[in-house]
Amino acid sequence: MKATKLLHNMGQSLWLDNITRDLLNSGTLKRYIDELSVTGLTSNPTIFDHAIKNSTSYDAAIREKLEQGKSGEALFFELALEDIVRAADLFRPIFDNTNGVDGWVSLEVSPLLAYDTASTIAAAKELRARADRPNVFIKIPGTKEGLPAIEEAIFAGIPINVTLLFSRGDYLAAADAFLRGIERRIAAGLKAEVGSVASVFVSRWDAAVSGKVPSALNNQLGIAVANRTYRAYRELLGSPRWERAYNAGARPQRLLWASTGTKDPKASDVLYVKALAAPFTVNTIPEPTLNALADHGELGSIMSADGGDSEAVLAQFSKAGIEIKTLGAQLQAEGAKSFVKSWNELMAVIASKSEALQQAA
Repeated sequence: MKATKLLHNMGQSLWLDNITRDLLNSGTLKRYIDELSVTGLTSNPTIFDHAIKNSTSYDAAIREKLEQGKSGEALFFELALEDIVRAADLFRPIFDNTNGVDGWVSLEVSPLLAYDTASTIAAAKELRARADRPNVFIKIPGTKEGLPAIEEAIFAGIPINVTLLFSRGDYLAAADAFLRGIERRIAAGLKAEVGSVASVFVSRWDAAVSGKVPSALNNQLGIAVANRTYRAYRELLGSPRWERAYNAGARPQRLLWASTGTKDPKASDVLYVKALAAPFTVNTIPEPTLNALADHGELGSIMSADGGDSEAVLAQFSKAGIEIKTLGAQLQAEGAKSFVKSWNELMAVIASKSEALQQAA
């Protein structure tokens, strides 16, 4: 049995961290659903930048939208929504069969809004309405300014994928914002069930300390942080606060592992996937990692609810001079900046493609 199926049977959802029009048009995404147990999908500005830049599949749609007077950000979101809606429809049977637990696709608000709460809320509402599909998550970064937007969006009934989380503290802050939104809905007599995942980035921890710690610690920091976060997740789900929300009809916000492609060429291509196997979680993985995983026939042990040896491993990093809390804050700030950089590059690609297509007309 393929390791992708083993993961699915164990209770972890595998989501593809990619979307392109070619994936949709070629039937590849449908094949991943049918053959590799893929049950959801995520997107971000970098993914769309590469998709549009490296393909002619969007050219006809861009020409059409240019003729309608669209340009820049408005043109991009029309392209993105077309892909997201098609993907959402492919995953809709999974969404229906799991009563909304699985089968989600994610679309991110403009990263330029990462530190603008009011504009983030407005953009989330608009994109959700335009998608008009029940299984579409809107991605909002779990920055300090993003947390109030997450709470307000959940209170408004908008399913949210909280992105750019790195540490246990980041996760707990995002989970608290989600729960506040749910508790406000309960107090207001509204339905308590609003979908959400909390996306914790893993591999970037190891990339950040590469060459700065003893070789024996290589590729261990991200997994240790994930194990520490997983313990907090399990404890929160069993807390009286969450049990009161369950009793009112709320659905848990699932923990999602992001950035799980191996960046160290000397390490296993499925390093993070095998280490982060746990029921009632999501792993969103790049296409190469998905295909590598499909070639494996075994997984190993599942994550320990008590965090395993994470604290001992993190203590070794502290001894090696790594300040975990400071590094986590730095990674989140750098992540927000990198998404802005990708967004600006995406807008430049849209502009250059638009100009080239207009000149060729």
